[in-house]
Amino acid sequence: MEPIWLEHYPKGVPADITDQAAACASLAELFEDSCRQYANNTAYISMGVSITYEQTRQKAQAFAAWLQSQGVKKGDRVALMMPNLLQYPICLFGTLMAGAVVVNTNPLYTAHELHHQLADSGATTVVVAENFARTLQDALPGTAVQRIVVTALGDMLGFPKRLVVNLVVRHVKKMVPAWNLPGAHRFNDVLKAGQQAGFQRPALAHADLAALQYTGGTTGVAKGAMLSHGNLVSNVIQAYNWVRPYCKGEKECVVTALPLYHIFALTANCLTFMKLGASNLLIVNPRDIPGFVKELGTVKFTALTGVNTLFNALLNNPDFAKLDFSSLHTSLGGGMAVQEAIAQRWLQVTGKPIAQAYGLTETSPAVTINPLDKVDFNGSIGLPVPSTLVAIREDNREMAIGESGEICVKGPQVTAGYWNRPEETAKTFDADGWLLTGDIGYINDKGYVFLLDRKKDMILVSGFNVYPNEVEAAAIEHPGILEAAAIGVPSGHSGEVVKLYVIRKDPALTEADVIAHCRKLLTGYKVPKFVEFREDLPRSNVGKILRKELRNQVLAGPA
Repeated sequence: MEPIWLEHYPKGVPADITDQAAACASLAELFEDSCRQYANNTAYISMGVSITYEQTRQKAQAFAAWLQSQGVKKGDRVALMMPNLLQYPICLFGTLMAGAVVVNTNPLYTAHELHHQLADSGATTVVVAENFARTLQDALPGTAVQRIVVTALGDMLGFPKRLVVNLVVRHVKKMVPAWNLPGAHRFNDVLKAGQQAGFQRPALAHADLAALQYTGGTTGVAKGAMLSHGNLVSNVIQAYNWVRPYCKGEKECVVTALPLYHIFALTANCLTFMKLGASNLLIVNPRDIPGFVKELGTVKFTALTGVNTLFNALLNNPDFAKLDFSSLHTSLGGGMAVQEAIAQRWLQVTGKPIAQAYGLTETSPAVTINPLDKVDFNGSIGLPVPSTLVAIREDNREMAIGESGEICVKGPQVTAGYWNRPEETAKTFDADGWLLTGDIGYINDKGYVFLLDRKKDMILVSGFNVYPNEVEAAAIEHPGILEAAAIGVPSGHSGEVVKLYVIRKDPALTEADVIAHCRKLLTGYKVPKFVEFREDLPRSNVGKILRKELRNQVLAGPA
């Protein structure tokens, strides 16, 4: 039997992409093909400066040649530690062209977190934005790092130094350059040297490793998912086929606010829209919402990817509603559940719906995407993308339509496992080869997948399951609530009860107000018993609220 979701696929989307993926041996080949096809098109825009596909290819090849001249071989790991600068795609594709393995690194890591990732990956080369070089310096002892490339914000901009300083202040607030790394190479010097060096194109195939993409560590020590060229090429082809019917190819401009070192923006924005010949508007500091909105006003953007908290922040900026949304056709939400109240407000303000998607680091990341032409927000995370199987399983058996259980995945985009962690790999796959996502959900009779929550986030109240997403979605409907996060806290009477953390819009909002509001929308055992107001909440690098950190704070008790 064919999967039930194929009957509801958008027009023009194939059920299988095996042959298309097989025709492209590597991400490096995918990149060079796009650069040939769209040579003179704008590839990236940053702070008013743009570079074409051909310029990107030339600079990436120069970086690749420099790596090779320094002894970097196929399979060696190169860590990239920078925000959304023009330098990032150059170093990304240059690393891949050299046959090396990309290790994407969060520049906001502490020295302890960074040391773990560098030591675990065995990275021998690091490219770092100079603002974060002091952290790198503290993290280096005990790692295999042999060479460091330091880049400044203005290296690619070609502006006078005074203007670059102003740009730093405007776009990257609170980032003060501080570094003293003996023997470090300057980015522009590296490109000049690479232009003089010979480049040898390595033979690459689907089985070769392209990236070690580390999980966020929200459920334990960060692990490096081994993503092959085949995994990432397949996922790009899957996503490309899904969005192509709605796109205008080289006339596209996608807004890249989520960091490119995160798998969502890496595949969805950097790689998929590259295959479309689109331009990427790179947002250096998306937390500066007023500055972000000003950047949006400089281009005719057609697509935007984000997480629920980002959409919410934009909607709460009064200037956002004044933007021209006439070119926008795709708003793609992932990384965390998009709340219905936010989706409805987005549709009212922009005139375009949010299409919710779902994926994991381990799946490159796309697993399911909603059809992009649906106006009604259906609450689902979409249909499985081509060549992908999704099953709901519990206790080694497959659940029936509508029954909830763990979401399990098979497909060409699924990692073979974790770097140097065979035990963790064994825990992540069942005996039948299904990837166990740790997410709870169900599939309806049309093949749409619905995400209920993370297994580890589920709250058990007197034997009843309470899903934090449901509580948070109800809470956010209160006009005085900006954001909310729900966790379970111990209770001698019922095992656990719900505690809700709230960021207020209305400073007069009280705990009683919140509880009364939730009681109107939720059955009794789901209603929060405690409400705590906060100025902010712990977040991941893409802005996802970290419930685990909130639970740890409860367990730790008063400071």
